[in-house]
Amino acid sequence: MGNPFRLGVLGSGKGSNLAALADACASGRVPAQVALVLSDVEGAGILDRARERNLAGRFIPPGKFRTKLDEEAEKNFVAALWAERVDLVALAGFMRVLKGDFLRAFEGRIVNVHPSLLPSFPGLEAWKQALDHGVKVTGCTVHFVDAGVDAGPIIGQRAVPVRDEDTPETLHQRIQEAEHELYPQCVAAIARGEISVAGRRVVWRKSRSADFADPRR
Repeated sequence: MGNPFRLGVLGSGKGSNLAALADACASGRVPAQVALVLSDVEGAGILDRARERNLAGRFIPPGKFRTKLDEEAEKNFVAALWAERVDLVALAGFMRVLKGDFLRAFEGRIVNVHPSLLPSFPGLEAWKQALDHGVKVTGCTVHFVDAGVDAGPIIGQRAVPVRDEDTPETLHQRIQEAEHELYPQCVAAIARGEISVAGRRVVWRKSRSADFADPRR
């Protein structure tokens, strides 16, 4: 057997998507291992989730900017991921926009999960945007990361109905439940080499695995 597919996970918050990815890896549903967890927030919950699962995790100071990594921090993040020979960088609630040098270091190898059906409602608190807009269906999207904000090629999506009685909190909770199913499915497909990118379109090959349902359903 070859070397295992290695994930680097970046996050700023509680770490529920890290938990979903790591548990799917541990169970064999995703043919990969989480090699490293990094956070720009000291004491972030995602680092607790990593410790609970005996995963390598650490805080790297983000630098002087509020919405992006400064130059030194970017170099430190990239160096840490390179040192662990990471094949794919998975963003899990990472609240900073990645810029040119980081994107070039892992070109075509960074993915993110966003709490809306992109291209609708990019940016922050997308579930609130959806609720305020009055849509009847929203959901989540896993996509490749490029220089735009939530603008990279879409890998998979899962719809979530908006209920009349929903609050931002209840809608966000159901979207997160969908994320925890969709994100491992998409990472598994990447690890197995089951997708290709043609322009802005991501094309899935028919999977031989029955581990997951088709995330495009």
